[in-house]
Amino acid sequence: MSILVTGGARSGKSGFAEKLIQSLADQAFYVATGQAFDDEMKERIALHQHQRMESGYAWETLEEPYDLPDLLRRLSGEKAVLVDCLTLWLSNALLAVEGFENRQELVESEITRLEDSVRSFQGTLILVTNEVGDGIVPEYALGRLYRDLAGRMNALIARQCEQVFLVTVGIPIELKSREYRL
Repeated sequence: MSILVTGGARSGKSGFAEKLIQSLADQAFYVATGQAFDDEMKERIALHQHQRMESGYAWETLEEPYDLPDLLRRLSGEKAVLVDCLTLWLSNALLAVEGFENRQELVESEITRLEDSVRSFQGTLILVTNEVGDGIVPEYALGRLYRDLAGRMNALIARQCEQVFLVTVGIPIELKSREYRL
């Protein structure tokens, strides 16, 4: 079963995803996609690590900032997997091809690979992502490209998941069961 958890910054989505996977499996891989390029990100990562350690749950942490699709293929059929988060992975993918004329196509290809690995995943998979398109239109082209790619990625991944939760003000709401179909 694949589950997508989305929401805004500091909405409670990571905490919810961690509690959800703990209710579904005795142990899990925690796949971290973030990279500590500055002090603020180092503090965020340290806080997440501390919270996981304090939980008493059997986490095995793996760091994968770039080739998430391949890692998910290798972990398919293993114990449960929580990925936090897809939008950091997307940022890494976009920055890895900075300066390439066809960077949008390269990143879209990686998103397709990710979608394929989620579709074929065997077992419990929870993916955390940010909802980035609800705010103002970014001033810079790179920001607009990132926002657009994140929106498309989230929609594609949501289609592959049995459940999709939106976490807002700390309250998770399951969306797939409320989906309106034309």
